[in-house]
Amino acid sequence: MPEQPLVSVVVPTRNNRRTIRACLRSVREQSYPRIELIVIDNHSTDETFDVATELADIALSGGPERSAQRNLGIERATGEWVLWLDSDMMLPPDSVAVAVATATATGATGVALPERTIGSGFWTACRALERECYLNQPLLHNPRLVRREYLAGDGGFHLAMSGPEDADLRLRMRAAGEGIELAPIIVDHDEGRLTVRDVLSKRYYYGRSIPAFAGRHDGAVSTQGRAVLRAYVVNRRLLARDPAHAAGMVLLRSLEVVGYALGARRGQHDRRGERDV
Repeated sequence: MPEQPLVSVVVPTRNNRRTIRACLRSVREQSYPRIELIVIDNHSTDETFDVATELADIALSGGPERSAQRNLGIERATGEWVLWLDSDMMLPPDSVAVAVATATATGATGVALPERTIGSGFWTACRALERECYLNQPLLHNPRLVRREYLAGDGGFHLAMSGPEDADLRLRMRAAGEGIELAPIIVDHDEGRLTVRDVLSKRYYYGRSIPAFAGRHDGAVSTQGRAVLRAYVVNRRLLARDPAHAAGMVLLRSLEVVGYALGARRGQHDRRGERDV
C-alpha cells in the first residue's frame, strides 16, 4: 500500500492566545498520520509565539499581513498538500483524512472544508445562522487544502489582499480549470463573543482589499453578492425557524455592506496614492 502523502498545515496568527492552543492541538490530534505543522506568527506581543514553538514543527515570525504569512508557510512546507487554518479554527479529528480522501477520490487540486461559527452571545448566533445558510452552497466555499505544486507555480496568495485572498485563489483556480471539491466535514470557527463594532472593524479592514480583488476579477464582487443572496433564498425555511437571529443577521449583513464600502473607498484612495508616488 503506497504511503499517504505528507500534508503541511500552515497557521498564520497574531496575538491570539485565546484560541491558538486549541487550534494547534486540534491539528496534533488528527487521525491522519503524516502532518507537518507550520505556524507563521506576525510578531505577537502575547504568548502566542511561545505556544506555537511548543506545538508546531516549525514556528517562524513573518508578516506584514496574512497573505504574506501564508506564502512564507508555503515556501517552508515540504508536504505534497498544504492546508491553511486561521488560528481561531479547530479541526475535527478526521478533517485532514477526509480532505485528502476527497482529493484522491475526485482528482481535485483543491478541497474546501465548510465552517460553522461557534461562540457566545446574540451576534455570534446571528453569524452562526448565516454560515449555516452556506453549507449547501458549494460554489461559495474557498479551497483550504491545495496541492503545494499548484500554489508554488501560481504564486500563492496575492499580497495586496487581506480578506478576499481566499476568494481570489478560488477564482484563479476555477479560471484555470482546476477542480475544487467540498469535503464532507465541518470545521469549527471560534469567533468568541462578537460585537457589532468587532464585525464592522473587520469588514472595513477587509474592504480595503476589494479594489485589488475587483481589479483582478471583473464582476466578481457583484457575482459573489448575488450568490450569497441566493443562499438565503434557498435556506429561507431555516431562517424562518429562527426569526430573531435571522433579523439580526440581516441587520448585521447590512452594516457589513457599509463597512466594506467604506473600506473599499479607503483602499481605492490608497491605490491612487501608490500610483502617484
